[in-house]
Amino acid sequence: MITSPEIQGGLDTALLRRQFPILERQVKGKPLVYLDNAATTQKPQPVIDALVEYYSGYNANIHRGIHTLAEEATAAFERTRDTVKEFINSACREEIIFTRGATEGINLVAYTWGRQHIRAGDEIIVSTMEHHSNIVPWQILCEEKNAVLKVIPINENGELLMEDFEKLLTEKTRLVAMVHVSNALGTVNPVKEIIAKAHAVGAAVLVDGSQSAVHLDIDVQDLDCDFFVFSGHKVYGPTGSGAVYGKLSLLESMPVFHGGGEMIKEVRFEKSTWADLPYKYEAGTPNIADIIALKAALDFVTDTGKERIRQHENELLALATSALEQIPGVRIIGKAAEKVSVLSFVVDKVHPQDLGILLDNRGIAVRTGHHCAQPLMDFFGIPGTTRASFAMYNTKAEVEALAAGLEKAIKLLA
Repeated sequence: MITSPEIQGGLDTALLRRQFPILERQVKGKPLVYLDNAATTQKPQPVIDALVEYYSGYNANIHRGIHTLAEEATAAFERTRDTVKEFINSACREEIIFTRGATEGINLVAYTWGRQHIRAGDEIIVSTMEHHSNIVPWQILCEEKNAVLKVIPINENGELLMEDFEKLLTEKTRLVAMVHVSNALGTVNPVKEIIAKAHAVGAAVLVDGSQSAVHLDIDVQDLDCDFFVFSGHKVYGPTGSGAVYGKLSLLESMPVFHGGGEMIKEVRFEKSTWADLPYKYEAGTPNIADIIALKAALDFVTDTGKERIRQHENELLALATSALEQIPGVRIIGKAAEKVSVLSFVVDKVHPQDLGILLDNRGIAVRTGHHCAQPLMDFFGIPGTTRASFAMYNTKAEVEALAAGLEKAIKLLA
């Protein structure tokens, strides 16, 4: 296991790493250096324990049974809803809808609120740096409704051109769907300002918090966003878990998404009526185990301390940025003034995939490609990047390993 000095950025990294079992393994005979955290984070022992405890101790379907196991499972499931409410500071638990992740959350809003409110000629605004999951659902909706999709441009540093955004806003703007933090660049967007400007023309705002929920303090009431989505697996939780926040008045007025059990109040062949929030949007048997384990992940982040985590990750980002800037041929993509611990780069005359393979041979896991942000790569005129993204358990020694591995890979490939 690679460790650097025990205390970094106020975190005991040696102690933290012992709580992530996968970090003990080797890849191709080398200690694992996991730098693909923007794709998914590794899971601490409390999350793994929560999954095992559910399946070995009280596995049962929820909300419908009166026996002991069902009641225990229901209580654990609903405790996660309360934890998510606190984690993002929503006004009430009824505003928290469980999903399989941010992608399903965005689609939920598009298929319900979108089909209810978008008409021919209406306008939806996204940005150049959106993940495909915050582009494609709105494209589908616009094609169906004969609406218009507009795109906020960015500058060469990977920052939104806010003056251009203001010009895009019109009386026809119905929705602004905005990534809080770019998964490909690490750029932190000024979403509070964006929300205020959108609301001034009567538009609703959806914030994609897939990357921000793990790095930034989230307060949906202070942001005043209408919708906020995030995925559990990027916050040290299980895959297949996530949540949508929506303002209560909006969720109450929106049509249903999936039909089936749990989301109903009464079913007759003539007509069915819907359950109260939040269950109106949670049809069928949910991903019980992973939602229960999501609470353990959010508690782990909260107990570790977001501010300490952020300080540590920022130190790693600064160190990695400085190290890579000194390597000939390396060009960093995305130099926003405000960013989180995501470092994307290209190397002259070297394909990102080739670079990723050689780094993997040294046990270093990075992401290569367009990162589900193809229009963003088109803006920079590149097929993709190599992306290193840092988490609470990464160390300065791992940054040094990345830089050393990159230098050797370039010598082989250039």
